[in-house]
Amino acid sequence: MGAEAGARSGVRALVEPGPELTAAQRARYVRHLHLSEIGEVGQRRLCNARVAVVGAGGLGSPVLAYLAAAGVGTLGVIDDDAVDVSNLQRQVLHGEHDLGRLKVESARQALAGINSDVEVIAHPARLTVSNAAQILGTYDLVIDGSDNYATRYLVNDTCVALGLPEVWGSIEKFYGQVAVFWGSPPPEQALDPVQLRDLFPRVPSADEELSCTAGGVLGALCGHVGSVMAVEAVKLVVGAGTTLLGKVMMIDDLHATQRVIALRSASSRADEETGLQTPAPEPHASAPDAHLHSSDRITAPALARALGASADTPILIDIRFASERVLDALPGAIDLSLDSIMDGSALASLPAGDVVVYCHSGVRSTVAALALERAGISARSLTGGAVAWHELVDSHAHG
Repeated sequence: MGAEAGARSGVRALVEPGPELTAAQRARYVRHLHLSEIGEVGQRRLCNARVAVVGAGGLGSPVLAYLAAAGVGTLGVIDDDAVDVSNLQRQVLHGEHDLGRLKVESARQALAGINSDVEVIAHPARLTVSNAAQILGTYDLVIDGSDNYATRYLVNDTCVALGLPEVWGSIEKFYGQVAVFWGSPPPEQALDPVQLRDLFPRVPSADEELSCTAGGVLGALCGHVGSVMAVEAVKLVVGAGTTLLGKVMMIDDLHATQRVIALRSASSRADEETGLQTPAPEPHASAPDAHLHSSDRITAPALARALGASADTPILIDIRFASERVLDALPGAIDLSLDSIMDGSALASLPAGDVVVYCHSGVRSTVAALALERAGISARSLTGGAVAWHELVDSHAHG
């Protein structure tokens, strides 16, 4: 891995420059060469980079296509699935002629058509505890575009063990998230370690996890989120700009909004709990609880039981947009905007007690719960949002 620092961010480039560019390469990558943040040395880093992409589906398709076009020297494609007709709505590397083919083979052929200079290594396998380190350990950077939490945690845990940085993304309906994790960066990077468990400390249960099959996804959202992931990968390889390391970008394409929030790593939380940092007091601040995590969630059936209890009934906060109020509000919910929670203006008016935040599908409420916990307010996000409540509680009550 490289030794030079990026010009603006101080994050050191991941990869040493490869050989001098040929005349053909200079002609091909001339638009990169005109960018001072990349230039010829940065392009040589890209050509010398080895990047693994987990998943050749909705997110993997744009990531792989743009990294191949950018001239990344070696791309590893990891997927054990075959192309299905339902994939074609969003997985743009694959076409009708690829139906039934392994996605890694379809992707390899498509990428060869984009840039024949790129070496594409197909790994037609599902990552497991026994093979993950062997496969991922040969790369400089890992990009996770998988669609299930078991694989996401396995990828991140393996990257932490191997000291590899990871670009992570997820999509659901009209909403996406992108983050960069580096759980064990080398000392010369002088970075605070951050990993997936700082965003989601525990693996969601089966009834908490929605897939594209169950929840649906906008096809073009994959291109939006995947392009952001590819940009983060390029910046990491060449050491340019400011990355999403230690941050998560929340993308809402239904309402054309985008927000970036900072993550607290386990080490920074420990510093706060041991008094090494002294946060300013916030409204309703409570004593630190080492077992309280910003991503704690509650399922719709569990919330229904809690609301039916005679004591310790949670405070409900509805952060949906007016256009989403087709589904009825939960009983007793307080209407607040996400912005008023994020900027703190709504906190003083909140009654004391445990809070459950919900939105339409559970994405924005995760961000709101994180902000509330940072202010010392015990908060959880309703998994699946109002949609899950309607499907799992209201429909059964009126069925």
